[in-house]
Amino acid sequence: MKRLRAFLFKLAGLFNKERRERELADEIESHLQLHIEDNLRAGMSPELARRHALVSLGSLESAKESYRAAATLPAVESLLQDVTFSVRQLRKNPGFTFTAIVMLALGLCSSVAIFAFVDAALIKPLPYQDSSRLVGVYETVPIFPRSNLSYLDYLDWKRLNNVFSSLDVYQRTGHILTTSAGAQIVRGARVSDGFFRTLGVSPILGRDFYDGEDLPAAPRTLLLTYEAWQNRYGAKEDVIGQAVTLDGKANTIIGVLPAGFHFAPVEPAEFWTTLHRSGSCDDRRSCHNLYGVARLKDGVTLGTALADVKLIAQRLEEQYPETNRDQGAALVSLSEVIVGDVRPILLVLLGGAGLLLLIATVNVSSLLLVRSEGRKREIAVRSALGASPGRLVRLFVTEGIVLVIASGSLGLMGAWWLVHLLARLIPPDMLGGLSFLRELSLNGRVMGFGGTISLLAAVLFSTVPTLRLSLSEVRQGLAESSRGSSGTMWRRLGSKLVVIELATAVVLLAGAGLFGKSLYRLLHVEIGMQPENVFLLQLSAPMTGYDTNAKTIALHREVFDRIAALPGVTYAGSTSNLPVSHNGNTIWFWIGEQPRSSEHNEVAERTVSPDLFSALGARMLRGRPFAESDDASKLRVGIINNEMEKQFFAGEDPIGKQLLYLEESMPISIQIVGVVEDIKEGQLDTATPPVLYLPFKQDPDSDFGIVVRTSQSANLIPEMSGVIRSIDPSIVTFGGKTLADRISDSRSAYMHRSSAWLVGGFAAVALLLSVVGLYGVIAYSVSQRTREIGVRMALGAQPASVYALILREAGGLSAVGIGAGLICSLAAAILSEKLLFGIQWWDVPTLAAVALVLAIASLIAGYIPARRAASVNPVQALRSE
Repeated sequence: MKRLRAFLFKLAGLFNKERRERELADEIESHLQLHIEDNLRAGMSPELARRHALVSLGSLESAKESYRAAATLPAVESLLQDVTFSVRQLRKNPGFTFTAIVMLALGLCSSVAIFAFVDAALIKPLPYQDSSRLVGVYETVPIFPRSNLSYLDYLDWKRLNNVFSSLDVYQRTGHILTTSAGAQIVRGARVSDGFFRTLGVSPILGRDFYDGEDLPAAPRTLLLTYEAWQNRYGAKEDVIGQAVTLDGKANTIIGVLPAGFHFAPVEPAEFWTTLHRSGSCDDRRSCHNLYGVARLKDGVTLGTALADVKLIAQRLEEQYPETNRDQGAALVSLSEVIVGDVRPILLVLLGGAGLLLLIATVNVSSLLLVRSEGRKREIAVRSALGASPGRLVRLFVTEGIVLVIASGSLGLMGAWWLVHLLARLIPPDMLGGLSFLRELSLNGRVMGFGGTISLLAAVLFSTVPTLRLSLSEVRQGLAESSRGSSGTMWRRLGSKLVVIELATAVVLLAGAGLFGKSLYRLLHVEIGMQPENVFLLQLSAPMTGYDTNAKTIALHREVFDRIAALPGVTYAGSTSNLPVSHNGNTIWFWIGEQPRSSEHNEVAERTVSPDLFSALGARMLRGRPFAESDDASKLRVGIINNEMEKQFFAGEDPIGKQLLYLEESMPISIQIVGVVEDIKEGQLDTATPPVLYLPFKQDPDSDFGIVVRTSQSANLIPEMSGVIRSIDPSIVTFGGKTLADRISDSRSAYMHRSSAWLVGGFAAVALLLSVVGLYGVIAYSVSQRTREIGVRMALGAQPASVYALILREAGGLSAVGIGAGLICSLAAAILSEKLLFGIQWWDVPTLAAVALVLAIASLIAGYIPARRAASVNPVQALRSE
């Protein structure tokens, strides 16, 4: 306790320094006066009395230091003095201070912001119990390495496996929610009864699904997400037991999921219902509409589990060759399922931000080196007056820490702003599938990352000038009359730093060029459509009102009769899958009149109306389009795309050929009547698959997409929605946008565009910093060689030779940096090759353009100090020393 009181007393002494000094001076003066009075009484003169009093008291300064040491904490007080001095020094050099702080803050801002995304996607644990034991379960077929499961296959896999403690399935779906305000589309998911127990997630209100609650005879129940409970039901606890009408069927709310729960593959889902096996799809082994998630048994590895399910898939293929031929199995960690294709892009962006931070750090280190060279005489004087090496080192350490604290504070504020800006730029539709990004924040891990970078920067900024100013050099600096030696040493070290900067800038510029060119190729890929003035809308009609083909066809006819009457509409068509979405909805078929068990042909299937191709602007290559007369009473017909013709009818005319597929175990024959050019059915960065188009009237559905081409650019989506609501208020419409926007906002376009813009931004800043760094080296070199240049010019050297001398130095550094950067760029491009579209990693024009841009920028950076050197007055230069 005594030690604590003493420590607090000394700590308090740091904050009342003026009062303490006054008290000390008063006390010393009182002692001095007492001694003087005693000496006066002894008969001494006033002068002699004061002299003897001072001698008897001893060294007053030593007494003061002893008192201060006893009354305060010398180490803390000395540190405060160093901080105060460092701040004062930085304020005296605003140009240096501003440049260094802004440079480092830019590097910290970009690195911390991108790391926040990396943390949310790749580091933050999934919100499930023991998530490392969870795996995604897929079937595989030749055209899809990760295909969904059929319901009957799922039951067999669940029964036969020896490696899962549980296996469940899920399916993303949409519902028509009936409310007092009318019908609306809501997102949801169908899951098997043990889905949440497999994940290890329990409702915060109510209960989970019971075993067997996903069977057809079980009552219909559902779980709400926390957001749906908050937004739709006001977070009322009496929501349990309430009825919800989905797709015309009553469901009972039995629970509410936790606030932090998300499952990206089905997001944004509000209503979680059980499977309730129903419809023809769940009864057919060939219909694949479910995805699996399983929990590995303790001690079972992913490889062991994969071998087990592959054996099951092989047994099912032998048992059901008509439906399971060439069908294998695949397992991946659930984290890979959740994150998907975001992982490599985030790692590339983090690498880009790291390179920008490297350039910023190197630049600040260069500035500190220049500054330390200019302070050699100051430090030499301090050393000559008795400052110890440790005291001098502490001075640099303190200054580096102050600089990093200022930069770090600014960088973290910028990172917070940048994180929120980038999050807002993610399209809402896409953000639903990236639900792990909802809670982006500068959490403890992100702050720790920023703190670690700052600490390393502080160590570097403290060490660099300290190593350059060893005690022997400092003492030597006191007597130095020439700057030639230090200038030569600086040029050697500074040139190495500039080479690193230039090489790093080349890597970032090359990355920006490759990603930018990749984005251009992606947005100009052949899509087989004319997207100008094309509007899209999706329609969903309740099954209760449109439960027969006749009712669905009648609805379809009325919708398009009304839409065709809208002003400016030239063509209007429908499709079961809007373009630029996915390659799913496949069909097995055989060529000829009899199925062959050894043959497995699988293509994407689309159901379309006669005017769909005209509405999209797609060209018929051969044959005829569908006609209104192609209905169920006629021979089944189909149109294939160009890719399907290439794969299955190479060298033949497909028109008139027969295709055969099984429907409800019954063979159905289709006659090919036309070939259409390839329409981009999947994502922009994937190859267009072979597609079979079937007429709507021969395979009607109450859910379909509407495609309308107009002669004007006015937005017709509100009018289209109004027309449909006037037909039947229970019908819901959603997803209205133009075809051009659908292409631009597609997942692949967004990922490539984000990568190109962010890497391009890093590259632009890197180019600026590297050019500034080169300029600084050359400018400092010129300032150190002023006398040499003056002698040259006094001896008759022409300005042109001075230009050549300086530009040769700048050109040499640029050549080495650019050459090293191109080599590193090739290595980086190889690592990023999978993210590039339509170009090779060794794209020569891009690399040549990058080298040319940086070379021009470098020459400009060297020209300015070269011009200054050429204008030096020889007389003044010779007198400068």
